[in-house]
Amino acid sequence: MNFVAFERAKQGTGASRRLRNSGRTPGIVYGGAAEPQAIELDHNALWHALKKEAFHSSVLEMEIAGATSKVLLRDVQYHPYKQLVLHVDFQRVDAKTRLHMKVPLHFINAEESPAMKVDHCTVNHVVTELDVACMPSELPEFITVDLSELKKGSSLHLKDIKLPKGVNAVTKGSANNPVVVTAIPPLVIEEAPAADAAAADAAPAKGKGKKK
Repeated sequence: MNFVAFERAKQGTGASRRLRNSGRTPGIVYGGAAEPQAIELDHNALWHALKKEAFHSSVLEMEIAGATSKVLLRDVQYHPYKQLVLHVDFQRVDAKTRLHMKVPLHFINAEESPAMKVDHCTVNHVVTELDVACMPSELPEFITVDLSELKKGSSLHLKDIKLPKGVNAVTKGSANNPVVVTAIPPLVIEEAPAADAAAADAAPAKGKGKKK
């Protein structure tokens, strides 16, 4: 994906407020050999771009002052209650340096799995994105997780997922093989046997019998 940014000359709280009032969003680009650069973007174009999954997980092409560079979206600050982007951070991408990025998971074929098709289980997505490390050219927009073999009461772990070539999952602490998906069996409500229910209905209520 590509987007257009503009050089931002004035900085500070007041300048940023005036910029937002004019329909622009302040931002910054950092990383690589160059110095951090203050930028501004058209707010409406940015707002619509942020609704696309790829804008958050792909290497982007930023056009500024006639030059194009590759960047990653690293942070977005939103207004607490207004539909307003307050600030955005981008990081320059070095084609020869491995990068860390969160990539969304796309789950497929759950409806065809024995867990859902036969046992009517609920498929619970415990993890919806993975932290990965790879070269910029190998960064996937998303990772597909096939659930067609998922069975009742079973779980799908990180090591069960086939990652794209050159992509490694990054885990923290001792959780090197976390659960990604579980198949939860349906809740079964046991009813009282018919004979017991009939006996209960036939039993006279206490204190309501006829007096002799």
